[in-house]
Amino acid sequence: MIDPVTLIVALIGASTPILLAAIGELVVEKSGVLNLGVEGMMIIGAICGFMTAVNIGFSWSGFVAGAAGGAILSVVFAFLTQFLLSNQVATGLALTLFGLGLAALLGEAYSGISPPLTPDLFPQTLQEGSAISSIIFGHDPVIYLSLGLVAAVWYVLQHTRAGLILRAVGENHDAAHALGYRVVRIRCLAIIFGGACAGLGGAYLSLVRVPSWTEGMTAGAGWIALAIVVFASWRPWRALLGAYLFGGIAALQLRLQASDITVPVVLLDMSPYIVTIVVLVLMSSNRVRATLNAPAALGKVFHASG
Repeated sequence: MIDPVTLIVALIGASTPILLAAIGELVVEKSGVLNLGVEGMMIIGAICGFMTAVNIGFSWSGFVAGAAGGAILSVVFAFLTQFLLSNQVATGLALTLFGLGLAALLGEAYSGISPPLTPDLFPQTLQEGSAISSIIFGHDPVIYLSLGLVAAVWYVLQHTRAGLILRAVGENHDAAHALGYRVVRIRCLAIIFGGACAGLGGAYLSLVRVPSWTEGMTAGAGWIALAIVVFASWRPWRALLGAYLFGGIAALQLRLQASDITVPVVLLDMSPYIVTIVVLVLMSSNRVRATLNAPAALGKVFHASG
């Protein structure tokens, strides 16, 4: 029998890498940039974080290195798309392939090695008090950081001048430029933020979620994060819901595999991705609903002419 408390705790852990990548990509797309390199930034964050944590022996150094690795790859994307005006879709796909290849090369010597443990934020006695306390307090600090990041992004986008400027750039970059806003600088900062979030999500995957290094371990998590942004209609709290939905299905299928239920393993492995595709198809069936909150300038190249 599946314990609902452990299932919920596992759900939150499984959702965190995708949530971090999705909330970062949401900010990037709000600025009008489509970054399809999220998968590559996540895998670079995973290997950079794993290598650093193993060599230094401190898990938090790995999270910082993972975020830095994702941010560095995002700087390449920002330079190519915002200064050299390359195609955003092609550049993102190229960086994903580059990230997967580079991570495989860097990680050759790290297979079979265990990283240092990441301690939980609250003591064990508080976690074991009741079912509610296990759900609320039974997590590591990165999970609480991801929730705080969702709240911070929502607040900045909705209630600050910086968020208003970011949304203005994403809606009409020419009008924002005419008002004196530095469109390229704003988009570059958003891209770097998104890359750091994706890298942090990748580091969480290799240091906590698995924890080990395996080539291609992101297994499409970056693409799921991109899908969740669309599912969420570019709203932070809906992105949280979408990530937890996917994480819940992933956690459930792992527990079903361990139980006596006679369902083919391949079908259980496919289930999170099938559900994601079905949700996106249902949303896309209504074109008005699908584009209701999409930034008007998403994916469009900005060129300041004078």
